[in-house]
Amino acid sequence: MNEAALYTERRVAESQTVRVRDLDMHVWRWEPPGPAAHTLVALHGWMDLGASFQFLVDHLPADWRILAPDWRGFGRSAQTSSDSYWFYDYLGDLDSLLDQLVADEPVNLLGHSMGGNVVMLYAGVRPARIRRLINLEGAGMPPSDPTRAPDRLAKWLDALQTGARLRDYDSVAAVAERLMKTNQRLRPDRAHWLAQRWSRVNAQGQYQLLADPRHKIINPYLYRADEVDACWAAIEAPVLWIDAEHQSDRLAFTKTDAYQARQALVRRLSRHVLADAGHMLHHDQPEALAELVRGFIDAEQA
Repeated sequence: MNEAALYTERRVAESQTVRVRDLDMHVWRWEPPGPAAHTLVALHGWMDLGASFQFLVDHLPADWRILAPDWRGFGRSAQTSSDSYWFYDYLGDLDSLLDQLVADEPVNLLGHSMGGNVVMLYAGVRPARIRRLINLEGAGMPPSDPTRAPDRLAKWLDALQTGARLRDYDSVAAVAERLMKTNQRLRPDRAHWLAQRWSRVNAQGQYQLLADPRHKIINPYLYRADEVDACWAAIEAPVLWIDAEHQSDRLAFTKTDAYQARQALVRRLSRHVLADAGHMLHHDQPEALAELVRGFIDAEQA
């Protein structure tokens, strides 16, 4: 990779640490020079971090305030003391974060992938808190077969004994190469910029990813689709659903009737497919994505 061609931010993020449920959580803040026309809270996906939204932020209006936390155990946020991560802790963290970051203000929420699933659940649980909601490739999962529970619990117990680890890298360039291998649409300058913020040098002189390996430990419980559907049906805010043209869907859930039925539960849903983008659509097409987000957030509340 040619490291001379580095990505240059149009807006530089500030760094903030917030105490959330006995954990120090890190927040990336892009503040406007004057009063904010809108505040947007952006939640990243699994194996990502809040700084990942930089390319999108650089194409959003300069008078917006954008806040992007690092979920617990990712980026600069503290790791949990538990031996594995529990999905509903993300809801608890988000609830506390919003209380501290935006107080009683109805909030514009954006979530990508895992973050998209979190914000959809949260919007059904706290409907009055949400002004507008944007879901980037956060489809959820198909209904689970209860007979799979013994095998899943056994895998969880095995993982608790063996633990989990993430690969270390020899250089920032090696981290960037790994990012581009995962996402072949990722530009080299963006990959190197991300790699610098997604890794740090450990005591052995290797670059380790800013993610707790315990995120790889399987959750012991099966996906509770009926409960998810009930939360989605309770969403009151307008929802903009954006999928990538080259969608990531290893379970083929988005091709099923159950997926269509789940989306139909959302009363005020508008959908868009972003062309020439993969799952990391905020990396692949940030300018086009920003145009969709800006139009949706700027629209008057019906």
